[in-house]
Amino acid sequence: MEIGNIQSLSGSLPKVKLTEKTNGDQFENLFKGIVDGAIKAQSDSKNLTEQFIKGGDVELHEVMIAGEQAKTSLQLLMEIRNKSIDMYKELTRIQIWQRDFNRWMIF
Repeated sequence: MEIGNIQSLSGSLPKVKLTEKTNGDQFENLFKGIVDGAIKAQSDSKNLTEQFIKGGDVELHEVMIAGEQAKTSLQLLMEIRNKSIDMYKELTRIQIWQRDFNRWMIF
């Protein structure tokens, strides 16, 4: 049995097209919105708590709801951070193969 040249197979393989980055801005805006939302929730919770302590026209349940919203948004942000770090670690473990002068190299 004779093994043919690998270059003869290259014509039958599908071509990979490089596309421009279009979703990068969308992800950046989404992530920025989540961060801004968490900051706003923390600020609102702090303001309502201060108003309640000073005897302002704020009910206890409003303070508790604002605190829970701030806590939940911060937890969401932390989970996104943790998953992003896990994804980065996993991507750094992937071996990249490159063809160099009829031999394959691992980087």
